[in-house]
Amino acid sequence: MNGAVPHPDLLVGFENGDDAAVYRLDERVALVLTVDFFAPIVDDPFSYGAIAASNSMSDVYAVGGQPVMALNVAAFPRSLPFEVSAEILRGGAAKVAEAGAIIVGGHTVDDVEPKYGLSVVGTVEPGRQVQNSTAKPGDMLVLTKPLGTGVVTTALKSGKALGEVLDAAVESMLWLNRDAAEAMVSAGANAATDVTGFGIVGHLMTMMRASGATGRLRRSALPVLSGVVELLEAGVAPGGTHRNLESCAETVSWDTGINDIDKLLMCDPQTSGGLLISVAEGAVDGLLADLSLRGVVGTVVGEVTTFAGSAVEVKG
Repeated sequence: MNGAVPHPDLLVGFENGDDAAVYRLDERVALVLTVDFFAPIVDDPFSYGAIAASNSMSDVYAVGGQPVMALNVAAFPRSLPFEVSAEILRGGAAKVAEAGAIIVGGHTVDDVEPKYGLSVVGTVEPGRQVQNSTAKPGDMLVLTKPLGTGVVTTALKSGKALGEVLDAAVESMLWLNRDAAEAMVSAGANAATDVTGFGIVGHLMTMMRASGATGRLRRSALPVLSGVVELLEAGVAPGGTHRNLESCAETVSWDTGINDIDKLLMCDPQTSGGLLISVAEGAVDGLLADLSLRGVVGTVVGEVTTFAGSAVEVKG
């Protein structure tokens, strides 16, 4: 179990790389526990705080839970103006309030580079949690946000004028995965994960490895933020994108129609990305309809093909 300590009430630990831990309190309530933080990816401090909070709570949503409370986790340089740090915390608190949860404290340390995020406590009904290890052959794979935030924020750091491209990326990162999670649970999804630092290929690989299955992605079906492909073609990509691509070299089978730009896109590390949901084929239309009613654009991006192999295939 990779060092995990077995316990009858620990319903989800870290042995399969799930997004959050789930601990049963009684037959009605289980706690969902997670933590995440990172350095600024946008210039506006309020937006940075709100994006970081949305990203942190996403792990709770990925297991079908609801955030209840959170603690700030912050590292601020002494030289950072108080007004800036206050705006970061205000942005985080606003997003937590939007989620129906509360900030109950936190911890701050001195560091050279600002960092901010949350330690989040949520709840889920025991047995209704959604894990990454239970995808089934024949499932359809549904993605709830477009790809490309890593490319856009890297372009911003390099000083490129992005305009509407940046606005769309920020809007996507600020969007809570709450509605997607509620629709996922209602549809009886078999498995899920949120797409963040390992890119969609890396997170699907983790899901397939945990499930003992093979997943197939279709490049032509993937939703992509406007302007991202052009930025990739101009040579803009985070360092993490290249590391992700290297790490999946032996486990991903790329179709001959997949070019280098496609590969970088699918390995792009996302911040506050969407949910990648594995749902039975017979339930996918209902899931898509429910997502649409909630204002979420869900896209079928592939399928789970077999229990043989534990790999990812990428088609054109």
